[in-house]
Amino acid sequence: MRSNRHHPARAKIQGIGYFRRLGPGIVTGAADDDPSGIGTYSQVGAAAGNRLLWTAPLLLPLAFAVQEACARIALVTGKGLAGVIRERLPKPVLYLCVALVAIANTVNIAADLGSMAAALQLLVPVPQVAGVLGFAALILLAEVFIPYHRYAKILRWLCLSLLAYVAVMFVAHVDWGQVASSLLLPTMNWGRLDIALLIGIAGTTISPYLFFWQSAEEVEERAADTIESPTSDHIKAMRGDVFAGMLTGVFIMAAIMITAAATLNKNGITDVQTAEQAAQALTPIAGQYAGLLFLLGIVGTGMLAVPVLAGASAYAIAETFGWRESLEKRPSQARAFYAIILLSILLGLALNFVGVNPIQFLFIAAVTNGLAAPILMAVIWWLARDEKLLGEWKSPLWSRILLGFATLAMGALPILWLIAP
Repeated sequence: MRSNRHHPARAKIQGIGYFRRLGPGIVTGAADDDPSGIGTYSQVGAAAGNRLLWTAPLLLPLAFAVQEACARIALVTGKGLAGVIRERLPKPVLYLCVALVAIANTVNIAADLGSMAAALQLLVPVPQVAGVLGFAALILLAEVFIPYHRYAKILRWLCLSLLAYVAVMFVAHVDWGQVASSLLLPTMNWGRLDIALLIGIAGTTISPYLFFWQSAEEVEERAADTIESPTSDHIKAMRGDVFAGMLTGVFIMAAIMITAAATLNKNGITDVQTAEQAAQALTPIAGQYAGLLFLLGIVGTGMLAVPVLAGASAYAIAETFGWRESLEKRPSQARAFYAIILLSILLGLALNFVGVNPIQFLFIAAVTNGLAAPILMAVIWWLARDEKLLGEWKSPLWSRILLGFATLAMGALPILWLIAP
């Protein structure tokens, strides 16, 4: 029945009901602007002003190419990314990919939980430890007992608070000439600071967990729509869905960076250390309610993204060992799958006790993603061009070029950081 489906039918892209049919891609795009993204983009805007704004139009086609390849592989094969790697590549490659995504996801979960608790303290004087424990328990209970498609529908409304960053752009004193110039003309300072910021931006926009989540959700979509083999309409619809999600994510990214540049950077705040400082970016539109608006954004995106992070790890590990997996199944139907989700959240919870500043932890998570992503992207590029695997639906040349460029660029950034002054 339709009520049990992860997403509505998405057989084609044209026609009435387009937005209702958007599924895995739009959810992935929303999850991309998680607390780690908000924190990283705010830090970049505060530290560099609009100097690195050109990364937004550059990253859009690259992020789209990566997610489109992941979706294509899953839609054609009916298997998640880890399952395909298991069949087509040596086991050491599989174990390396799964380990990378699991480690990056765990760090991301820890950062998101910590930032959610820090944002809560802006309004409610509760200890950081109590906030982290409370959010971890709430998310775990929701992920286990509520089908994710219902859970996500509710939380998307909280994520609308991110539009406040868009609104601030039109009430703050934004230098639109400088914004236009920064969007079109790449500039940066040759040094470790700007390169670290680039790694963070790329890592939170092209994140490893999104690769595995996108493919897992496409498998759910294919099963829900009882697709035996994809058609050109299915591929076009998937591509439109993925582009809509990535466009949404990158647009919000640019809005947060512009807002932080026009508020934090202009007022001399170049290093965001606390949730209160991050929330100040929303002061021009929310005034004394900036903390509340920031809290809604952090909690809404965190409650949406942490289950995605834990779920992505669970899908990857379950596919590796051939276990039953699905967020639409009850825990009794997929015990090992839900055990991984529990372990992921508990490990993320434990990392909050290492003494790292919650807001700085968000940037650390983004950099972790940026370091892990290139290896996974190289594997995705290899699979997407495999004619034996995908047949006539292998990735077109333009997609392979974009994905290859993205892989090389993200792989080069850590090397550039090491040699930079």
